[in-house]
Parts: sequence; structure tokens; C-alpha cells
Amino acid sequence: MLDQKPSATRRIPIVIATVVIGGLAGFAALYGLGLNRAPSGDPACKPAVARAQKLAPLAHGEVAALTMASAPLKLPDLTFEDADGKPRKLSDFRGKTVLVNLWATWCVPCRKEMPALDQLQAKLSGPDFEVVAINIDTRDPEKPKNFLKDADLTRLGYFTDQKAKVFQDLKAIGRALGMPTSVLVDPQGCEIATIAGPAEWASDDALKLIRAALGPAAASL
Repeated sequence: MLDQKPSATRRIPIVIATVVIGGLAGFAALYGLGLNRAPSGDPACKPAVARAQKLAPLAHGEVAALTMASAPLKLPDLTFEDADGKPRKLSDFRGKTVLVNLWATWCVPCRKEMPALDQLQAKLSGPDFEVVAINIDTRDPEKPKNFLKDADLTRLGYFTDQKAKVFQDLKAIGRALGMPTSVLVDPQGCEIATIAGPAEWASDDALKLIRAALGPAAASL
């Protein structure tokens, strides 16, 4: 009489097929639950993405390196100190469009960029806009202050983070790859655009883009 039991060599493919089918079924179940989907971002930041797309044609010339927001992203509530050593947060500037800039005295492109940021602050600062330039020198706290004083950069407010945590916070969301780094932030704290490296912020190209970001009220600035 012939043995009707499947041989060991026949059972192996059956077992493998069962495992594969089970794995696919499990994957399908996860897919159905939506666990494989990427986060959609903060819905409150969708208007910032729409604004970024409208501004995209203006990102040329001196601000051609700007990367416009393509997905909703609310920035972390960055913490730092002002010139008096008082704690400040990015959320303190809610209601304003803000250009957050990270700089350091050891960063040559940063130092070269600071006069343009100072001029931008002089031309556009007010109830709707602010340049928030945060120094991240971690050693001598007087060095960045003396740099600003010696260069007669008096329009910018002085903000500092001697632990450089602001850089790490932006790096964690992929918005700080080097120095300097600047992020244009809408009044709700959402990203409009980011640039890695310096820009000529006092140029006509930059002023036109930022005025457009502020809306019709900024046309006369």
C-alpha cells in the first residue's frame, strides 16, 4: 500500500506559502486601518501651504534658494532668551509673520548676512512682521553682543540660546541642515518657507516676497 502522507519536501513549500499568505493578510489589515499612512500634518497650517504656493513665483533672484512649504508644518515652540536674559518663546510672536534666523559669530556667512537682516527689520518690522534672529554661540555671551554693537546693527532685537537647542529642535524636523538657517513663519506658527544658507534679505527680491507674504496691508511699507 502506498503511503498517502505528504513527504517532508512537499510539506516545506506548503508551510512557506501559509506564512506568506498570513503575512500578506496581516499587512492588508494594517493597510485597512491606515497605519501605513504618513502623517498629514497640522490642519491649522494648510493656509500657510496655500500662501507658500502663491509666493513661489516670487522666490527667485536673491531669494531663489527658498524652499516653499509643500505640507502643513507647525514649528516647535522654540525657546530662547532676550537681551535681558528673560525667557522668550516663538509663540510670543503669534499674530505676526516672523522670519526666524539662527546665527553665530563663528559662522562667516551668518556674519555677512546680519546687516541685510538688520535692514529688513528696519524696513518692515511692526505689528505684522518681525525678524527674530537667535544667536547660538555657546561660549562667550558677550561676543555676539559686541559683534552687533561694533557693526552698528541696532534694529535687530537680541535673542540668544547658549545651549543651541533651537538648532536641534529645527534639525529634528528637517529644517536646520547648517548655518545660517532661516524660516519664514506665518502668524499661527506655521512654516511658509525655509532657506539653508544666507540670503540678501534687504534686496528688492526679498522685500517683494515678504511684503506679499504679509498681504495688502504691507504694500505701503
